[in-house]
Amino acid sequence: MNILENRPRLKEEVYKVAEVAGYLWQKGWAERNGGNITVNVTEWVDDEIRVLPPISERQPIGAVLPHLKGCYFYCKGTNKRMRDLARCPMDNGSIIRICDDCASYEIIADQPVRPTSELPSHLSVHNYLISKGSPYKASVHTHPIELVAMSHSPKFLEKDVATKLLWSMIPETKAFCPRGLGIVPYTLPGSVELADATIAELDDYDVVMWEKHGVFAVDVDVMATFDQVDVLNKSALIYIAAKNMGFEPQGMSEAQMREMSVAFNLPK
Repeated sequence: MNILENRPRLKEEVYKVAEVAGYLWQKGWAERNGGNITVNVTEWVDDEIRVLPPISERQPIGAVLPHLKGCYFYCKGTNKRMRDLARCPMDNGSIIRICDDCASYEIIADQPVRPTSELPSHLSVHNYLISKGSPYKASVHTHPIELVAMSHSPKFLEKDVATKLLWSMIPETKAFCPRGLGIVPYTLPGSVELADATIAELDDYDVVMWEKHGVFAVDVDVMATFDQVDVLNKSALIYIAAKNMGFEPQGMSEAQMREMSVAFNLPK
């Protein structure tokens, strides 16, 4: 079956994922099977989809996530490449249904492509987002080169040091990423500890840097999520370009950034 057929809104959301996957690959942020995308598509699920039989065995999530009961997600497949997902999203990802026990899921379309091994972390974040009434439906994990490079310097791992530097590089960064960049010290990829640390940072930030690894970001849809990471990494590129030219970039002053905050009604 083709679950996207005659469902334009669901198809639009899945093809946004495909478009973003292509951008991640083109930017060099998604080597081999690196990175993950998970989108809550429940809003675009109809009654016909709700009664579809599963095409996989029920799989444990590894956690009980009560706010996900009855939810549906599009997930990148495990060991699948972003460049392939960009061409064929339903061959390199799948739509899953969270079971009534809130502790397991089943694949319903289009093929039994197992979701990413980091699915428990992604679903834990979505459970958190729903619990606080957030409109955010997309989560993206990727490896932006310049931001990851900055995370190898201890000074940028101190609270809000990287945020203030990145905001100061170009006015648009604070305008489009007003909550800045959270920091999670190096933690084993895919671990419960990493998920918990990320959720704690999402109280204050929409984009979280995993030291020496990559970023995890959330927003209303996958395109907005990508935009936040893209804007932050542009600032990192400007900073590194100035350093490569042999000088420390001056950056916008505190007064200039306060002026931005007032003019555009941004968090201070």
